[in-house]
Amino acid sequence: MARWAIAAALSVGFAIAADPASAQSCNFTISNLDFGSINLAANTPFVITATYSASCTGTANTTVRTCPNIDVGSGGSTSGSPRFLLNGASQLNFNLYQDGAHSSVWGSNLWAFAGSYASPTIDIALNGSGSGSASQTIYGQVWAGQQTSPAGVYSSSFTGVQASVAYAYSTIGSCSTIGSSHATSAPFTVTATNATICSVSAATLNFGSTGVLRAALDAMSSVTVTCTNGAPYTVALDGGLSGATNPAQRKMSQAAQTITYGLYQDAGRATPWGDSAGVNTAAGTGSGLAQTFTVYGRVPAQNTPAPGTYSDTVVMTISY
Repeated sequence: MARWAIAAALSVGFAIAADPASAQSCNFTISNLDFGSINLAANTPFVITATYSASCTGTANTTVRTCPNIDVGSGGSTSGSPRFLLNGASQLNFNLYQDGAHSSVWGSNLWAFAGSYASPTIDIALNGSGSGSASQTIYGQVWAGQQTSPAGVYSSSFTGVQASVAYAYSTIGSCSTIGSSHATSAPFTVTATNATICSVSAATLNFGSTGVLRAALDAMSSVTVTCTNGAPYTVALDGGLSGATNPAQRKMSQAAQTITYGLYQDAGRATPWGDSAGVNTAAGTGSGLAQTFTVYGRVPAQNTPAPGTYSDTVVMTISY
């Protein structure tokens, strides 16, 4: 009977030793990533951050190992890098990273690309009361080189197994060993809005030097417009500092003296370029890439004023 009493005591002792492996309990959140309004036509990357937060309880003075597995999301991926944000059938390349240099993809130990892109390992040290917490920044980046993407809202959602955090006591081993143990979803979304935006630049139109204005003097220059793909726009050139209402009767000036000139949309100088919408403005549709318009200038024959440098400033306006 004494031997049976010892055996019972040993059985209880083993149950207590195994208990820490099942006593842990964790909660996880991942904040949404909203890139806001971006201009893909600018051909630059866009970045934002989110936060992975974890809190756990369990056996005092132990360590809980968490493995936040982030899969491809509803936008999908063909290789793990890039992931995609979707706007209908249009895809936008982006990814999630473990570092601010955007060099280490935040992946999953549970997906098809695990060999290349694993999740980080984030340990939580439980204090003497058996509780602890930790957090880590998630870095998001929309890639450059996507100027021709149409305007709209692009998104990808991460729910269920797409955002599955596995965990166990660190004595179990690495995240690969932990696998899907205690898998808990921490859903979040990623969104970016490619706004309809235009930008413009212009080169100086220089008629050069001449002696007398007995014959027409021609020159040309260019303006460059970059608008979001699919965005219709018009380009207007105002009447210059003299406020000319006739695009062919603008004035370059030197003090009180002037030289009449005109700006045109065609090499034959038959279509004036002004700022009357639908009458003498130029029109185009954005491609996301730079589009160049030639500005044709002409100084008609006229009385020659005093020698000097004559100039004018014309304001170009893009409406879209």
